[in-house]
Amino acid sequence: MPSKSIIIVGGGIAGLAAGCYGQMNGYRTQIFEMHYLPGGLCTAWERGPYVFDGCIHYLFGTGPGQPFHQVWAELGAVQGRRFIQHDELMRVVDPDGRTLIAYCDPDRLESHMKQLSPADGKLIEAMCQGIRQLRRFDMTLTQQKPKPLMTAQDWGAMGRQVLPFIAPMARWARISARDFAARFKDPFLRRAVAYMFSWPDIPMMVGLSLLAYMQNGNAGVPVGASLEFARAIERRYLELGGQIHYRSQVEKILVEDDPSGRGKRAVGVRLYDDSIHRADYVISAADGRGTIFDMLGGEFVDRYLKRTYDGHMPLHSQVQISLGVNRDLTGEPHWVTYLLNEPITIAGEDRYDIGVKNYCFDPSLAPPGKSAVIAMMTTHYGYWQRIYGRKLYDTEQTQVSDIIQDFLDKNIYPGISADTEVVDEATPLSYERYTGNWQGSSCGWLLTKQTMPTMIQGMRKTLPGLRNLYLAGQWVEPGGSVPVVAMSGRNAIHVICHQDGLPFVTTTP
Repeated sequence: MPSKSIIIVGGGIAGLAAGCYGQMNGYRTQIFEMHYLPGGLCTAWERGPYVFDGCIHYLFGTGPGQPFHQVWAELGAVQGRRFIQHDELMRVVDPDGRTLIAYCDPDRLESHMKQLSPADGKLIEAMCQGIRQLRRFDMTLTQQKPKPLMTAQDWGAMGRQVLPFIAPMARWARISARDFAARFKDPFLRRAVAYMFSWPDIPMMVGLSLLAYMQNGNAGVPVGASLEFARAIERRYLELGGQIHYRSQVEKILVEDDPSGRGKRAVGVRLYDDSIHRADYVISAADGRGTIFDMLGGEFVDRYLKRTYDGHMPLHSQVQISLGVNRDLTGEPHWVTYLLNEPITIAGEDRYDIGVKNYCFDPSLAPPGKSAVIAMMTTHYGYWQRIYGRKLYDTEQTQVSDIIQDFLDKNIYPGISADTEVVDEATPLSYERYTGNWQGSSCGWLLTKQTMPTMIQGMRKTLPGLRNLYLAGQWVEPGGSVPVVAMSGRNAIHVICHQDGLPFVTTTP
C-alpha cells in the first residue's frame, strides 16, 4: 500500500519537527512556508558583519541524558554543535549599582542573596530549596505521549513520576515572580526579584526550573545563533526525504465532506498563487488565529475557541533594538536588566526597566574586537499597528533606537553611540510580517500563573467537526518555547500514526 501524505503549514520548529517525524514514520510530507528561511520565530538575521539573534536565550535539552535532549538528537540539532553553558541567567541592577545575580547554583545564589538581605533569609532559603528539588524534575513528563493516546496505565505511571514533585509544584506553580518579590523586606530585592527570570509574570516554578536545568547543564545556548539551529533541523528533514516549499503562503485549508458522514475532513491547501495541493492529512504549525479564522474561515469553531481568541489571553509582543558595536564587550555580563527610578517613555509607554544582552559569548556573531548588543522590551502591538504604513512608523523606530543608545551611552557603556556601526529595529509588526504570528507574539500565549494550568493540562490540537487536521506549535502550547513546540510537532505525528494503526517510531542520525 502506498504511504499516506501529510501537508504541513509552516516551516518553524514545530513544522520542521512534524516533517521529520512524519518522514521517519513512512509518510510523504511537504512543508509550505511563507518566508524564504526555515525556523519561523527561531531565527537570526545578518546586518553587515553582525548577526542579531531573535530567539534562543537558553535551550532545554542541551545536556546528554537530560529532558528534551533525545528529541534534539532525533532531529539532528545537537550532533556536533557546541553549546555555551552560563553559570548565571542574568543580572538585575538598580540605579545605585546594587546587583542581583541570578546564579544557577542554588548554594551560590542563596549565599549571594543573603548578603544582599540577611533579613530575608527564610524566603531566600525556600526559593533555593525549590531549585534543588526541581533539578530532578522532568519537564517532558506531560508531553512524552499525546494526551489523547494516554491510557489509564500511562496516567498512573506519570502520576508516580510526578508524585515526588507535587509539593514544590503546588508551592511555586501558582505564584508569579512579581507576587513572590512583593514578599521581600529589602526594597531592592522587592524590585529586583520580579525581573530575575526576565519577565515579572512568569510562574516561579518555571523560573526555578530554568535555573535548575542550567545548573544541570541542560539549558545552554547554541553557538551560531537560532537560525543555524533551525537550519540543522531543516537539513535533517531534507535528508529524510521531505520537501520544503519556500515563499509559498497558504491561503486556504481545503475541506470536503467526510465519507464517513461525520462532519468534514481536511484534504489539502490552496496557496495564494491559486495552486492546489492535496494530502491525506494537514498539520497547521502556523499562526493559530490565522489557521482557524482565515485559512478555515471560522467554520470550525465553538465557544471554547472563540473565547481563546477573544483577546483576553496574554500575549508577548516585543520590540528589539540591535546594535553592532565597534568595541569588545567580552568582559561585560551577558544579560542585564537595568531598573530605573525615573521612567523612560518608549513607544508611548513609561518604562522602569531596560533589558540588555551582550552576545560576546558567541564569537560567531560579530567580527573580532566587536560586539552584538540587543535591547528587548515588551510593547503594545496596537501602538505600532496604528502608525504602520506611514512615515511616522519609521520615525518612531529610529526614535526608539536613539533612546536606547542614549541610555546605554549615559548609563552603561560611555561613548558607545560613537562606536555603533549598525542599528536594527524589530517591532511586533516585523515579527507579524515575517512569521504571520498574531500581533507579532513571540511565544504564542504568554506563560503566566493564569495560563500555567493550561500548559500542564494541554490545549486541544483538533477542531470541532473537522477530521484529519491537527494543530501544532506555540498556539496550542502556552508559553511556546523551542523544545515544547518541537514536541508538539512530534506528538501530531504520533496521533496520526495511532489513527492509521501504525507504531510510532523514531530514528537518530
